[in-house]
Amino acid sequence: MSAAPDDVHYGVVSPDEQRALSGLEFVQAMVDGRLPHNAMARTLGYRITSAVPGQVVITAQPGSTHFNPAGTVHGGLSATLLDSCMGLAVQTMLAKGWAQTTLEFKIAFTRPITAQTGLITAVGSVLSHGRRVGTAEGRVADAQGRLLAHGTTTCLIFEP
Repeated sequence: MSAAPDDVHYGVVSPDEQRALSGLEFVQAMVDGRLPHNAMARTLGYRITSAVPGQVVITAQPGSTHFNPAGTVHGGLSATLLDSCMGLAVQTMLAKGWAQTTLEFKIAFTRPITAQTGLITAVGSVLSHGRRVGTAEGRVADAQGRLLAHGTTTCLIFEP
């Protein structure tokens, strides 16, 4: 069974707090615990583990709470990890006062994920960053580096 990491706190960051930080500062504050992870991270048991300019890493331990009716991990777990790591990678490139949101993303699954897969890692990397649009790619892999899923995203960049 998957569980949320014990040393991560969850909540909502106010818009004023978000606007006061650059995108990189915002994501790094979640990594180091100064800001909370979102509630979806608690629900799915994932953790944002690293943030550098243009790249974010998220990890999760798949378990029975993630199963679909066929008894394998639902594709929604990989989709959420990819949407999160790719969007946050774009976020790391933003100046103070700017935000981003996913316009669209595409995902491809390459291997089934089961409770026996072990820890999975999603890495999002920025491909292009402009004033109004950012694109990124993401990869989900197991501990042996085998590709489980991959995707791309387009994010709208805006002043809230």
